[in-house]
Amino acid sequence: MNVLGRPSILIIEDDEHINNIIVDVLQKENFACTQAFSGSEGKMNVTHHVYELIILDLMLPGLSGEDFMYELRTKLQCDTPVIVLSAKEKLDNKLNLFNLGANDYVTKPFEVKELVARVNVHLKRHSKTEPPVEYRHKDLLLDTTTMNVSVHQAPLNLTRQEYKIIEVLVKNPNRVFTKQDLYELAWEDMYIGEDKTITVHISNIRNKIKVHTDESYIDTVWGIGFRLST
Repeated sequence: MNVLGRPSILIIEDDEHINNIIVDVLQKENFACTQAFSGSEGKMNVTHHVYELIILDLMLPGLSGEDFMYELRTKLQCDTPVIVLSAKEKLDNKLNLFNLGANDYVTKPFEVKELVARVNVHLKRHSKTEPPVEYRHKDLLLDTTTMNVSVHQAPLNLTRQEYKIIEVLVKNPNRVFTKQDLYELAWEDMYIGEDKTITVHISNIRNKIKVHTDESYIDTVWGIGFRLST
C-alpha cells in the first residue's frame, strides 16, 4: 500500500533488534514500514494489506520463511518482490528460495546500506513492470487505460473513488481489504476512521452493477472488510 506517496514495506523478522534496525533505516529513507515477528503474522498482513516489497527472514516461528514464500506465490497469488535475509549460505538454500519465487537473497550479517540499495533496485524494477491494460472478472471488464468499467458490455457510470475501489479489488482477486486499505488506496489520503464513507461507496457500486446483473461482484467479509466475489 503506497501511503501518502511512501512505498510500503513489510519486514518479517523475529529478531526484534534486527527488525527495529531495518525499520529505523528504511523510515529514514522515507519508506512506510510494517513489522511482523512470525511467518503467520506476516501472512496475515499480506492477506489484509498491499505492500510494494517484503523483507523476509527464514528462521521464523509459526510459519517458516520457506513456507511463507510458497503460500505467498501459490495460495495468495501475490507477486510482491521479496528480499530474503538468512544466515544460510549454501547454494542449495539460495536456489530453493529462488525456485519458490524470492527475488533476492541477502546473507546475514549484512550491511544496512546494501539492503537499502537492494530495496531501491527492486522497487524500481517492479514499478517498470507494465500490468495488463484490461482486467476481467466474470462479466465485469475494467480498462485501466480509459478507466472504464463495464458489466455485460454495459458501461458503469462510476465516480473516481468508485473506480479506484473496483480497480483495487479486481487487480487483487484473492485478497481481503479493510476499510482502511480501500480508503487510503482510493482517496490517497490517511484513514481517520471514515467507516461510513467506504460502506456508502461499496453500496453505490453494488447498486450500479445490480442494474445489469443479479450476480454479486463484491463480498463482505464480516469483521474484516471486502473482497472480490468468488
